[in-house]
Amino acid sequence: MKKPIAAISLALALSPLAHGAEFINVLTGGTSGVYYPVGVAMSQLYGKAMPDAKVSVQATKASAENLNLLQAGRGEIAFSLADAAADAWKGDVEAGFAQPLKKLRAVASIYPNYIQIVASSESGVKTLADLKGKRISVGAPKSGTELNARAILKAAGLSYKDFAKVEFLPFGESVELMKNRQLDATLQSSGLGVASIRDLSNALKVTFVPVPADVVARIGDPAYQPAKIPAKTYDDQPADLPTVAINNLLVTHDKVPDATVYMMTKQLFTNLPVLANAHSAIKAFNPATALKGLPMPLHPGAEKYYREAGLLK
Repeated sequence: MKKPIAAISLALALSPLAHGAEFINVLTGGTSGVYYPVGVAMSQLYGKAMPDAKVSVQATKASAENLNLLQAGRGEIAFSLADAAADAWKGDVEAGFAQPLKKLRAVASIYPNYIQIVASSESGVKTLADLKGKRISVGAPKSGTELNARAILKAAGLSYKDFAKVEFLPFGESVELMKNRQLDATLQSSGLGVASIRDLSNALKVTFVPVPADVVARIGDPAYQPAKIPAKTYDDQPADLPTVAINNLLVTHDKVPDATVYMMTKQLFTNLPVLANAHSAIKAFNPATALKGLPMPLHPGAEKYYREAGLLK
């Protein structure tokens, strides 16, 4: 009996299941934003490239929740805004990080988020100052959008106390309340052409509120850069609109195997048209800038791909 038992033991030791099947959980955001459809497309690429892995996609409240989940080992790759990732690495309690999240590792800087402030035209809101006394949604609590909202409103001389009502809701729910005339404005931090704002601008007449360059300068954070939303990105938006942009990152953690992160990074760079089909925001991804502004160390698996592709010497 000893030989069969030994053979079975050896077979089990060599089986992937003996070490636990590999799981790849992609942490995204709300289903009406950009993170979720792009995350679904990424998961499909991972499933094809790594058929032995169990790949899943999780809708979340985005940046802050994603980063805390990564730190706890409850996800393998996640989307985050760059400023939220920097706060996580430092351990900014106000931003939702009780301690520095030192297990986090960077994969890539992928595309910019644009702050998109949309008001119903009947509200009379045309400027940031006009928002005072109005009803507004600023994104899910502690999400990247909400952190952006705090920074921008503060730079404009506003706080949450200045509004008649503040809702902390994901994109889709904010839009539904605006359609029902229960909100005057929503601030959304996302790639251009986001479905929630397209839906809103198709449903009622809206006004896009500019974020002037002097307000951007007062934020005092290099992660926030002046930008513009090109004319006719949405209905009711006939001219270029000044605003602020913040880069989005893909982040992992130090316990994810190098080979897995290498393959996830490779799938990103070699399938950009597929990901752009999932959402047009990915068209703004420039591989040449993928290593710029990363607030934490690069994962060794990602580094291997960058060196192989000639993007890192």
